[in-house]
Amino acid sequence: MNNYTNDNTARRYVAHVSVLGTTQIHLRNPYIVAWWSAAFPGFGHLLLSKYLRGFVLFVWEVLVNIQANVNLAMVYSFQGEIEMAKAVLDTRWLLIYIPVYLFAIWDSYRTTVDLNKVYLLAEREEHRFNSFSIGALEINYLDKRNPILAVIWSLFVPGLGQLYIHRIVTAFFVIIWVVMFSYFSHSLEALSLLFLGELEEATSVLRPAWLLFFPSIYGFSVYDSYSNTVENNKLFEKEQRQFLQKNYQAKTFEILNGQKVK
Repeated sequence: MNNYTNDNTARRYVAHVSVLGTTQIHLRNPYIVAWWSAAFPGFGHLLLSKYLRGFVLFVWEVLVNIQANVNLAMVYSFQGEIEMAKAVLDTRWLLIYIPVYLFAIWDSYRTTVDLNKVYLLAEREEHRFNSFSIGALEINYLDKRNPILAVIWSLFVPGLGQLYIHRIVTAFFVIIWVVMFSYFSHSLEALSLLFLGELEEATSVLRPAWLLFFPSIYGFSVYDSYSNTVENNKLFEKEQRQFLQKNYQAKTFEILNGQKVK
């Protein structure tokens, strides 16, 4: 149940609050979104709340990356073993990896530019949007939250920052993949051995092909939770301002040259 239902009397809406999260469009830097797609295909689209496309590209990246040994080749190249890096690459998978990788970057950039235009048009309409949603499983509402807390929780476990700001879909997806990356990389096993002082054994159990996914997913979780907390706070202030103006501000109230006129 929502406190307001979009009735299609506006061509565009700037936000929608549902039990699964708050979806909004706002001005974004297309180069930053494209950079996140370059860091990990799918992340740029998840930033834009284009979930289905983002999920497809993310799963594609993991599947084809592992099969083509891209991460493993990167590890060898970091160590200066260029010949070994070339040897482990599987061209049967690599040649279909590159076009989709480039598409993810291009499409996220193009979509960001389009959504920026849509946002400017939606801002001109200034149409109402729902700010409260309650269902059998969840409650979601606009309120102000601390961006630093979102970052801290994301640093503990990627996805928790998204749960803090009620981005349920992104949080669930990120947490599931963090568990999978942890399991297949043996990172927690290596961490336990490291605490016991078994440095060589800790290094030997690690699977670098899976471990190399962690920097990207950690960075994305921190950035996504922080930026969306900031934007949600702006959305809350805007909705509250519009509500107060409509219900409590006198219709004859005007501001001319910084002076109140009644």
